[in-house]
Formats: sequence, structure tokens, C-alpha cells
Amino acid sequence: MPTDVLFWVYAAIAAIVVGASKGGLPGVGIMAVPILALYMSPVKAAGLLLPIYIVSDVYGLWVYRKEYDLRNIKIMTAAATVGILIGWAAASVTNDDAVKIIVGLIGLWYFADAIAKRSREIKPRPADLPRGAFWGTLAGFTSFVAHAGGPPYQMYVLPQKLPKMVYAGTATITFTFINLLKLPPYWFLGQLSFDSLLVCLWLSPVAILGAWAGYQLTRIMPEKTFFRLVELGLLILSVKLIYDVIAQ
Repeated sequence: MPTDVLFWVYAAIAAIVVGASKGGLPGVGIMAVPILALYMSPVKAAGLLLPIYIVSDVYGLWVYRKEYDLRNIKIMTAAATVGILIGWAAASVTNDDAVKIIVGLIGLWYFADAIAKRSREIKPRPADLPRGAFWGTLAGFTSFVAHAGGPPYQMYVLPQKLPKMVYAGTATITFTFINLLKLPPYWFLGQLSFDSLLVCLWLSPVAILGAWAGYQLTRIMPEKTFFRLVELGLLILSVKLIYDVIAQ
């Protein structure tokens, strides 16, 4: 287990960010891997943080147990399973940078489209299987590769204009299933170890605290502000993903 104080500082910040995202705070979860990657490789950071995501998921399942859209969860989880299997099968040849660029461009496209539509009334777009299958598969794949399933998920769910807490609960529950599905391939690929599970044990209280804070902020935040933050978070994260690639 690491003894470097700097590691634990970065890891604690990343755990708080992960927890806050599972509490429903929009757009922050994807920052966890880049934060921890300041200390270690992104691949190791992704493996180390997966158990933290799952611990935080448990809290999220409890607080959002009555606020979710079951149809979306079923569609996205089934499709994401396919995406995870594709990511596992292609793990040896997948170009992480290409995935980041694709996810970033998707996010930028959605943000630009949302701004263009803001001046006119757009009817909510209900959940449907064809779009859900496409975006869910992409969310599963990008989540497996880089814990970056948020932008594809948002592309599918945001146009439905779900109530704020239902949107947050649906996202939390959907990614709980996705993260559990990622455990076996991460283990077999060597991205998880007993040492990483021990680190997770120490960071779990920090993650739970972050999840509690994220839920409280989500609950009291005005709905319009919430979705503006979702869109802003998507923009920031999309720009960061692209910048991380071109700045190398």
C-alpha cells in the first residue's frame, strides 16, 4: 500500500469527487482519474478508483432508491454491457487517445446543439430503444476505457428533460450496474489488485462524505441551475479530454 503523503492527498481529492458525482452533483466524476493521474498513470488510476466508484454507488442507490426512470436504466444497462464487452475484447489494441477525442467531440457537439435550441421551445424526447442502444453501447465502451461514460449518457438522457432528481437517480443507478460489470475484466486485465482494494477501504469514508455532500447540493439546487451545470460540466470535461490528448 502506498505510503507517500502526496498520493493520499490526490487520492482523497479524487475520492471526494467520485462521491460527489454519485450523490448526483453533475459533471464532476470524470475529473477523478485526471486528478489521480497527476501522481500515477491514468490506467492505474482508473483501476484504483473503480472500487471507490462502487462504494459510492452503494450510497447513491440508497438515496435515489425512489427517484429514477426504470426504462432508461434497462435500456442503457443492457446496451452498456455490450460496450463493456467490446472494450474488454479490444483492450490490447484500443487507442485511449482516440476514445478521448471521440467522447470530447460528442460532448462539444451536444453543448453547441443545446445552446442553439435554448432560444426555442423543444419538446421532451422520450426514451427509445434505437438511440438508447447506440448511446448506451458507447457509454459502456468509453466508461470501460477511461471512466468517461458521462457524455454519451447525457447525449441520450438530457433531451428527455427528466425531473432533476430523477435524472440524477437514473444516472447513479445506471452507472452502478456499469461499474459492477467492469469489475471482472478490470481484474483479469490486472488493473485491480488486493493492494488497490485496501486503498479503497481507507478511502471509503471520504467517498461517502463526498456522496452525502453531492446529494445535499443536488437536492437544494434549482432545477434550471442544475441542468445548466450539467451542460457546463459536459463542456468543461469535453474540452479537457481533447486538451489532454493534444497537449501530450
